[in-house]
Amino acid sequence: MSVLKRANSPFWYIQFQMNGKTYIKSSKTTERRFAEQMEANWKKGLLTEQVLGIKKRLPVVEAINLYLDAKQGLATMRNLKRYCKQIENHFRAKRHWDEIQSFDIERFRIDLRDKGYSDQTIKHVLGAIRGTYRHAKRLGYQVREIEFPSIKTTPGKLRYLSVEEEHRLLQSLDPTRPVKGLPFYPNRTAVMRKDMHDLFDFFVMLLDTGARFNEIATLQWSHVDVMKGTINLWRSKVRNQSILYMTERVKTILSGRVQNNDSGFVFENRKGGPKGYTSTTLRRAFRRAGLPDCTPHTLRHTHATRLIQNGMTIYEVKEILGHSDIRTTMRYSHLEQETVFRKAQMVIERLNASK
Repeated sequence: MSVLKRANSPFWYIQFQMNGKTYIKSSKTTERRFAEQMEANWKKGLLTEQVLGIKKRLPVVEAINLYLDAKQGLATMRNLKRYCKQIENHFRAKRHWDEIQSFDIERFRIDLRDKGYSDQTIKHVLGAIRGTYRHAKRLGYQVREIEFPSIKTTPGKLRYLSVEEEHRLLQSLDPTRPVKGLPFYPNRTAVMRKDMHDLFDFFVMLLDTGARFNEIATLQWSHVDVMKGTINLWRSKVRNQSILYMTERVKTILSGRVQNNDSGFVFENRKGGPKGYTSTTLRRAFRRAGLPDCTPHTLRHTHATRLIQNGMTIYEVKEILGHSDIRTTMRYSHLEQETVFRKAQMVIERLNASK
């Protein structure tokens, strides 16, 4: 047996060589006999894997944690953690990943459906479990061959704001508006005034740039040039970069904000980090404006819709939105067709008038 003590630790350490490779780790025990048993089990597992080709088993919870570690830095990390929590809760009775079979995944899909989750959410959750499976397999752990169900989602009606709805939304967000239960604007605290201005500015930025929620929420001043009127936007979801040109109202907003800048972020929280609005805060703002069916993504749809309705092509809008695949932008194609038909009508009208 090759267990040994180190001067700076009360625990026994296991150390041995196998096939020219050194293995060493703490036993986390002060009992030598337990450490020796751990060493024997470790060697047995390695021999089984190397000689017989039987791969090491991986607990479900550990598989999820390994997958999340590999995905650190994603803009969608918060949602991914939520999906993985659902996976962990559902497969609590399964100790190891190789115990999960195709019919377990199908049963999970049915369970999510019966709980009332949308097809889109189910697709995201199953995408997370597929990613966990592939990551475990790539790392060399035991997994069964699994057939994942295909979830077809049909895009709902494209929701975007009319000019009147946008006006109503911004009125409901006006930082100087009277609010029941709050003092008049001049008597509000500096923190309260700042929070209300932040929310108004945030919505205008989303409307006029067409950027994703997270792209504006984490925007840093180092990527903004107010003098040139440009925003160098890193799109973490699709790993690409765009340079956006500011509208006049965005330039006015950022010019005012840069004067009070004491943080690296355009929208910072009280600790100096990115603001990170919750969906509850934003949905409350929509409900107050009488737009309960809207989300922050509605503002992105609004931006894209107005560009196409005013003559820009699908391919041009793809670049503005930062889509990596034209198929994503094609959901606006019917709007482009409508614009083309109207142009055709105008051409014929002009020809008819000249006869």
